[in-house]
Amino acid sequence: MIIAWVISLLVLLATTLGHMESLLTLETIALGAIEQSHKQFIAAEKLLLDCEKRLSNIAVIEGDGCHIQSSGKNLWLISTKGKPSIEALVFMDDKTHIPTRLNWRQKFD
Repeated sequence: MIIAWVISLLVLLATTLGHMESLLTLETIALGAIEQSHKQFIAAEKLLLDCEKRLSNIAVIEGDGCHIQSSGKNLWLISTKGKPSIEALVFMDDKTHIPTRLNWRQKFD
């Protein structure tokens, strides 16, 4: 009777260790995916900021990874072309030529 009890405890321990190993593997994969998406989001944000800074020269920006669309009255809708795609509404002051971001959002396809 005691031998059966010890064997059942060993099987339970082996099963628990197997589940813990699986959970650790899944957690490692999830952390890698989060880190990669974070890096891609930061790269998209840097591209968007670069396009905002060069908004006064639209001809240069169009082929540079950004899509620019006029929304009227000095408002511009700028979005990145890659994944993830970020879109921002920017006000361009005529006198100072300084862009001001009014809002932004992540575009989902």
